[in-house]
Amino acid sequence: MKQHSKGFLNLVNETKTRIKEISPNELKTKIDHHEPMQLIDVREKNEWDTGFIPTSIHLSKGIIERDIEEKIPDRKTQIIVYCSGGFRCALVADSLQKMGYSNVLSLNTGLQGWIDEGYTLQNP
Repeated sequence: MKQHSKGFLNLVNETKTRIKEISPNELKTKIDHHEPMQLIDVREKNEWDTGFIPTSIHLSKGIIERDIEEKIPDRKTQIIVYCSGGFRCALVADSLQKMGYSNVLSLNTGLQGWIDEGYTLQNP
């Protein structure tokens, strides 16, 4: 597992005080019940290419703020973001909230938690 710097972890922990998170089980229930939402994988393209949560779209952390308004113009849309371990997606959730998106959740464990629960991935 990648070791993160103290400064990065402090930033993420501070960010998590401002966002809402969701567990893999809660996300699976939303998907199974076809709840209206937009699931966004914020990992890099090479990570996306290894598999992603079904129904996801890909908008990497590096471009999401630039492209989100075109992809999801309604700021009330339920948006759930995820990355590999739950760190980058927390930062993205905070950023989207600052842009006026009011219904944003971050997958607290990232994709790894989804896999650990035994849920499947889709391939591109």
